[in-house]
Amino acid sequence: MVPPRVSATDAALQMIAELRARHGPLMFFQSGGCCDGSAPMCYPLGEFAVSDSDVLLGELDGTPFYMGAEQFAYWEHTQLIIDVVKGNGGMFSLDNGTGRRFLTRSRLFTDDESAALAQLNA
Repeated sequence: MVPPRVSATDAALQMIAELRARHGPLMFFQSGGCCDGSAPMCYPLGEFAVSDSDVLLGELDGTPFYMGAEQFAYWEHTQLIIDVVKGNGGMFSLDNGTGRRFLTRSRLFTDDESAALAQLNA
C-alpha cells in the first residue's frame, strides 16, 4: 500500500474545516524557512502562486498541500503530519490570529513504504 506523503491529525482537520467555513476553499504550502520559518502556510485557494517546480504532496480533506521541489528533495523520505498547537500562525497564513497554528511533524517512511512510493513514481 502506498502511504500518503502528507496527513493531518483530527485537530488539524477541525481547524481546516473552521478556516474553510470562514474563508472558502483553501490550499497549503510548506514554507521553506523565510520570514515565518519552516511552517505549513494556509491560504485561500489560488492566493499563493504555485509554480511548475512545486510538488503537490496530496490533499488534506480536499485541501491541496504543496512544497517547493528543492525542499521536497530533503523531505521526500518522510511523511508530513500536519498538526495544530497553541501559538501564533505565520504572518501570511490564515491560522494567524486564531490562537492556534499549524505545525509540521514528520516520520521516516519504512523501507516498504519507500519502495511503494518509488514504484508509484516509476
